[in-house]
Amino acid sequence: MELTDILAKLPYSKPFLFVDELLHVDENSVSGTYTYSEDLDFYKGHFKDNPVTPGVILTETMAQIGLVCLGIYLLGDTFTKDTVIAFTSADMQFLKPVYPNEKITVTSQKAFFRFGKLKCDVIMKNEAGQEVCKGILAGMMTNRL
Repeated sequence: MELTDILAKLPYSKPFLFVDELLHVDENSVSGTYTYSEDLDFYKGHFKDNPVTPGVILTETMAQIGLVCLGIYLLGDTFTKDTVIAFTSADMQFLKPVYPNEKITVTSQKAFFRFGKLKCDVIMKNEAGQEVCKGILAGMMTNRL
């Protein structure tokens, strides 16, 4: 499966799409990038006069790249419009703030993938190569009955 095919299958659209490009994917890992545009709506209130990307958005970005993109690749042709994606758990550490207009890179390593459940070790780095957050994320991908 081509990287562009994975992007086309993502079940998100703006303003809730947090994947700009995929750099690599194989059966054990994925990496991709996203730039947080300064005009994203949440910056208006988080925080007033000192915008910082919310941790929940950082976690969502890591899940979209590190779980969903990898899951789409792993499911291959069995991933369809009827596939349901559910985020099941996160254990995150936030190490540095991410500001408007920052480009980040997410790298994810598969811990396991069984019965539609995917668990990954995920790291987000800023353009300087510094870790801004990391954690363990898990989710389920199943087809509707």
